Amino acid sequence: MTEEKTDGGLYIDSDWKEEAAKEKERLAAEEAKQQETAGADAPDAAGFLDLVNMMAMQAIVALGGGQGPGGEQYPANPAAAKHCIDLLGVLGEKTAGNLSEEEQRVMDSVLYELRMQFVQAAGGAGPAAPPQAPPTPGDG
Repeated sequence: MTEEKTDGGLYIDSDWKEEAAKEKERLAAEEAKQQETAGADAPDAAGFLDLVNMMAMQAIVALGGGQGPGGEQYPANPAAAKHCIDLLGVLGEKTAGNLSEEEQRVMDSVLYELRMQFVQAAGGAGPAAPPQAPPTPGDG
């Protein structure tokens, strides 16, 4: 064991330095191991389709398509369903041109299906035509 004197009059044991370095390495290895195991248990990173799925499920439940823990059917809430579907529509509009082909296909399909279910739940007369893109300004 050797001792070093610092400018402040403190004595530092060289064995202490070695122990501190070993402890630091041990903690770094332990943290790396925890990150590896946490990565295996962690859910996939959140993505755009996860958001679409979450909002679509809310609309389906609001259309009366869900059951509670006891098996009872949730009552339909057309206003909430319309709001969820409209929010998905806004999301689709705001992300237009920025989605992958798969994301765009899923968004279009989900919106179409939800809109058809809403029309049927609202007492519409059979299947409606697919949603039309709004006319662009200057189309007359």
